[in-house]
Amino acid sequence: QVRLVESGGGAVQAGGSLRLSCTTSGLAFGTYAMGWYRQVPGKEREGVSCISWRGDRTTYTDSVKGRFTISRDNGENTMYLQMNNLEPGDTAMYYCAATAQYGGGSCPQPHLPKFWGQGTQVTVSS
Repeated sequence: QVRLVESGGGAVQAGGSLRLSCTTSGLAFGTYAMGWYRQVPGKEREGVSCISWRGDRTTYTDSVKGRFTISRDNGENTMYLQMNNLEPGDTAMYYCAATAQYGGGSCPQPHLPKFWGQGTQVTVSS
């Protein structure tokens, strides 16, 4: 059974930092590209950042460039998202996803990833 479990969310003030983790099991982790997505109530889920299976290609949505850093450890079957200089607009539920549809451009559309975690809430106050 494939499981993706996010952790590291929480409530911080603007300018603060959080590090999200996505720990996987039952997944051939090293063969999947991975991504972080986020969603706020009433809005569509959006791709925040994606990383290739080898970790040599990454993508960031414009609003997080220079502030967020995605990484992965294939030996630990875990992906990370370091989020610095957080802004109130980053408030959302953050999900990790495993996908075969990532070529180094934009993150795949939300309907494409095959496996999803349950999400971790990030709340940034001004």
